[in-house]
Amino acid sequence: MIMSTIRFVILGVSLSATAAFAQTFDTRATAAYVFDQTTGTVLLAKNEDIPLPPASMSKLMTVYMAFEAVTDGRLVIDELLPVSAHAAGYAGSSMFLDTTDRVSVEDLLRGVIVLSGNDASAVLAEALSPDGTEAGFARMMTQRAQQMGMMNSSFANSNGWPAAGHRMSMEDLGILADRIISDFPTFYPLFAETEFAFDNRVPSNSRNRNPLLTLGIGADGLKTGHTQEAGYGLVGSAKQGDRRVIFVITGLESQSDRAEEAEKLVNWAFRQFAQKDVARAGTRIAEADVWMGDAPTVGLTVADDLSLLVPILNQGEVNAEVVFAGPITAPITAGQQLGELVVSLDGLPQKRLPLVADADVARGGFSARLRTAAYVLWQKFGPGAEQAAEGA
Repeated sequence: MIMSTIRFVILGVSLSATAAFAQTFDTRATAAYVFDQTTGTVLLAKNEDIPLPPASMSKLMTVYMAFEAVTDGRLVIDELLPVSAHAAGYAGSSMFLDTTDRVSVEDLLRGVIVLSGNDASAVLAEALSPDGTEAGFARMMTQRAQQMGMMNSSFANSNGWPAAGHRMSMEDLGILADRIISDFPTFYPLFAETEFAFDNRVPSNSRNRNPLLTLGIGADGLKTGHTQEAGYGLVGSAKQGDRRVIFVITGLESQSDRAEEAEKLVNWAFRQFAQKDVARAGTRIAEADVWMGDAPTVGLTVADDLSLLVPILNQGEVNAEVVFAGPITAPITAGQQLGELVVSLDGLPQKRLPLVADADVARGGFSARLRTAAYVLWQKFGPGAEQAAEGA
């Protein structure tokens, strides 16, 4: 079989402007990752795969695993959990729990999400740990992260308290945010809550630290983080219209720097890119030759409706290649992946999408075999064969 490449220009994506690509965002963050969830497009990546101290942003992993436990019945949302001396002993951001408390899972989740409670994270961790310790849960976190494709993450605790080996990359945090939003849509609104006054214990510590939630720009999550080692960071998400953007930043010098940088990133992601519908599932994009089939060719189509995120200042053309190993041997089943559509656009990473057969092609009878034999003879002895041999 021979790798075949068909190059063409996707039509209908042109925009009337003059520059070749969107202006790159020059972030002050030491590491950043911006991802358009709707189209699966990475808009910005800076030191995105380097494991760094994640501070309280790593609480998202504890929250994700608690959501899983509630969903599969290992935890009940109104179940009351005890508070150990270890959990109550955490300093920093807190629900101000003590060992006389028994707190509902729902309140603990809000305590982690809204108040960034180190103590609340530890209570949940000890409840889910195989050995009842936070350290045991941290080992579970690392294993679960790897199962989710987060290969640059390792955990020493449940809450991001500074510890040797407690690291996450910005890309991994982006993957985690994407999974929280996609896997737990009923729980996700918790991240948009701006206040949680648990037992009215400390009114001064009842506000969500996410600086974007009240700005009217579609922000609805997820988690801030800060330690001296990590600087100020934020895993955020915002939705405007049909588009959702997820972004992660870290290493900012102050709360105000974090707030300004996050707002600028959201505005840049929505204002400098536009979503364009390119092809609907079932639309034939190319044809591939078929070997020993009852039809000489099969159509190639995208498996799902195809939308692309295009810089608004793009001059007009989106270049694409259809790549497959052909001819393709029958039988072929409709929906079977046969190749890839590789889309290239200045200013954005290359995008690869599966291409599938648009129809069944059964294995052919005598006439198909005769046609295949003729094709082989033509390839070997026909005009141009001698010239091809000399050039080999």
